[in-house]
Amino acid sequence: MSKVDFYILPSDAPSARLDFACKLCEKAWRMGHQVYLHCADAAQRDDLDARLWAFKAETFVPHNNAEEFALGGVVLGLGADCGSHTDLLINLDLKVAPFAARFARIAEIVVEEPTIRQAARESFRFYREQGYALQDHRLQRL
Repeated sequence: MSKVDFYILPSDAPSARLDFACKLCEKAWRMGHQVYLHCADAAQRDDLDARLWAFKAETFVPHNNAEEFALGGVVLGLGADCGSHTDLLINLDLKVAPFAARFARIAEIVVEEPTIRQAARESFRFYREQGYALQDHRLQRL
C-alpha cells in the first residue's frame, strides 16, 4: 500500500504549491527517485516546466513532459495515464489521481487557499478510507 505525505504550507498562495513542488522534485531526484509530477492542466504543466528550469541557479533538475519519453529525471504529466511510472507521485491536481495506487509514495501539497484546502480534505478522507498510510508535514516557512 502506498504511503501518502501531505505537505501543509503556511501560505494561501496557490503558486507556493508549485514552488514547493520544485523543491520536492529536486530533493527526490537527488535521492535517486523517479518522479511523476501530475499537473491539473497544460497551463500548470507549462508553469512548472519554466519553474524547474529557473528555481535554483546552481541546480538543474532534468525533466520532460510525459509525451516525451525520457529515462530518469522528473516527468510532468496530465490526464489519466502515468505510463510505467510507479515510484513517487507528486499530485498537483485537486483530486486524487486515478493511478495513485500504482505508486510507492504520493505527495499532496496543500496551501491555505479554501478551494485547495477543501480538495485536500477530500483527498485525505479518500486515502484514509482506502487504507493508505498517511502522514502530514506542517511546514513553518518556505
